[in-house]
Amino acid sequence: MKEVTTDNIYAYALSKTLTKVSSPATVGLYSSCEDRLYVILDQIGVYTNRESLRIEQKSDKGQKPLAVKLSVKDLLLLIVRLLFYTPVWTTENQNHHNVRFLYVNFSAWHFAGSDMLWAGIAIRLFHAMQMNFGKLQLALYRVTQYDEEDELREKEVKDSLDNWTYKKILGCPMWFVFVGINVVPVVLLVVFCVWGFPEIQSPKNKETEDIKVELLEGAIFISLGIPAATGLRFVFQMFNSLVFSQAHNIKKGMDNERISKQLGFMNEVRKEMWFLTQFIKFMEVFERRRIRIVLKITHLDRCSPKKIVGVLGAINILLSDEECPVLSILAANPNVLLGKVKFAENSICKEDRAHGLLNRIVTLAFTVPTMSENLKHNLFHSLNNTPGFSEDYPLRWNRHRRKTSVIEPIVLAIGESTESFADTLEMKEDELEQTVQTILIKGEKKLNKYMLDDAISMKRTISSVWVTVIIMKLLKKDFPDPEDTAAWVVLANQWPCRFSWILQCVEDEKQRAVIDHQNMSSDDSKTLWEVFSESREELYVMTHIEELLEQDGDPEVFEALLKDDEFEFTLKNLEIFQVGMVNLDQSIRRQLALIRGTCRMENSGWMRNIAPLPVTSLIKMTTDDICEEMDRMKLDSTYRETVKKHKLNGSALVFGDAEDLKALLGMTFGEWATFKRHFLSFVSPLQPQH
Repeated sequence: MKEVTTDNIYAYALSKTLTKVSSPATVGLYSSCEDRLYVILDQIGVYTNRESLRIEQKSDKGQKPLAVKLSVKDLLLLIVRLLFYTPVWTTENQNHHNVRFLYVNFSAWHFAGSDMLWAGIAIRLFHAMQMNFGKLQLALYRVTQYDEEDELREKEVKDSLDNWTYKKILGCPMWFVFVGINVVPVVLLVVFCVWGFPEIQSPKNKETEDIKVELLEGAIFISLGIPAATGLRFVFQMFNSLVFSQAHNIKKGMDNERISKQLGFMNEVRKEMWFLTQFIKFMEVFERRRIRIVLKITHLDRCSPKKIVGVLGAINILLSDEECPVLSILAANPNVLLGKVKFAENSICKEDRAHGLLNRIVTLAFTVPTMSENLKHNLFHSLNNTPGFSEDYPLRWNRHRRKTSVIEPIVLAIGESTESFADTLEMKEDELEQTVQTILIKGEKKLNKYMLDDAISMKRTISSVWVTVIIMKLLKKDFPDPEDTAAWVVLANQWPCRFSWILQCVEDEKQRAVIDHQNMSSDDSKTLWEVFSESREELYVMTHIEELLEQDGDPEVFEALLKDDEFEFTLKNLEIFQVGMVNLDQSIRRQLALIRGTCRMENSGWMRNIAPLPVTSLIKMTTDDICEEMDRMKLDSTYRETVKKHKLNGSALVFGDAEDLKALLGMTFGEWATFKRHFLSFVSPLQPQH
């Protein structure tokens, strides 16, 4: 393996996790590099297909699923199942181990001209189902199986060995009725056409016999008319379903402004989504495997804020049905996406704000880590050595941008192709399953009192543990106690702001050591609680971070978890966890870094003398500390004597009146400007925040 921390590993870990999570689920795939997102999305398709094939090869012979491309025999069998049978929901067919993935690409930019961008998702799904299963099968299911009232009925799962049952009419199997109304009249028609209708000649009661013959003839024609009328009705319904598809009806509603503004239009689209869900459930029983639709949503960050919120709302409403088989992957630049959502209308509470809205929808946040130095080096030289295209040379640009000149160097920089790399990444499934389950079961017992009591948070924790364990196994990184993995995941999931703050403080400390040419060796045994306790005052007095803090859970529970002796939250383990820390939104850390200053001015050269002191450092300073700082600034010794005489410490400078202090020290204007800039240019916790 040429480069271990590559996008191959992250794509493999995410695809492996997709085979484990239950649907519906939404993955937030975040990266500031758009081309890396495309590469990872393509690799996910390769790895999920390989994983599906591996699972099918391990399954029992009696549970082997049907081929994806149906043979003539299987197609005829499917038509018979659609016409004369209904599926039986059993414990076995609702928990198939085999799985098949269907991929649907939705570029939000292609539908950006519509006022209802969310309807484009439904249209793309309908087109994809027609391409994968066929228009005839969808139309036949709508005519013979679909019933809107089934949505209101409670689904009953039985402990049965039979996956199918006959459709019945008046207690008789439908196939028997079909034979009765179609075959019997045909036989009678042939008989009467060959031998003719019976003629009864009798001198007595001749008129009565004629009436009986007419009644017999009428009964025969009626028996022929019933199947003819039924057949015509069936043909008409099939023609209507084939010509006027779901996508056509939605487009027609979108074009009609009066209809599209009606309250029930989105409900009609939701019903069509439920129809697709039921069709997928039918095909799962027929194919003997789970079917999952992987919806890849791209270019959303290019749309307007209103339309972005509309798509997120569609994901939350249309694709969140309990039985919905859709796994959505929202690939976007989080900084751009969050920045635009902030400007959307109707953000009146914290749940509607940018981070709150995404947290309510996304069940697994996957932030692609930044490139390593070696990977950036390889990418730069690959880009530098890639020849350009002449004007008459056709651009290698397909609808997914898989082979553009920008993406190809990234694949080269990774070092190996996806296909050859996949064999290297294969893991022992049983060992992985046992490891994850052990971490989840034992971790839940220890973390129960710290975890939130909602299903989305729990699903996010389970998915995050899966992907984190896979990445750390592939990178050969393990905690001294692997069971601590769940605790680190919960820490990042439930308190992203405070955890990001700790990461930023640790990074700033390292950067200060480099700038000041200090010894970079740090105490690896130092705990995160010690780091947080030293800097939490600074965090709480910072301005413009209210929205970030709103994402966190109970702060007291966070501090209790950090101080829990059952978990080793140390700087050493933090370094281990960061290689697999894809569930933490890095945009929060970037905002905190901008506010605090990644490289603080006071730690560089001559600016140290005039750069403002942090209020958390100033408030802890004693009188002697103030005098030492003034001596370093080369202020006159008389001022230091005044400070000692009046016992001016950090608290006095923070809470005292600046004008009184100026009169007390009696400095010149230049000296006072320097002193004020260094000691008094802070935001007091008592000052109102704007």
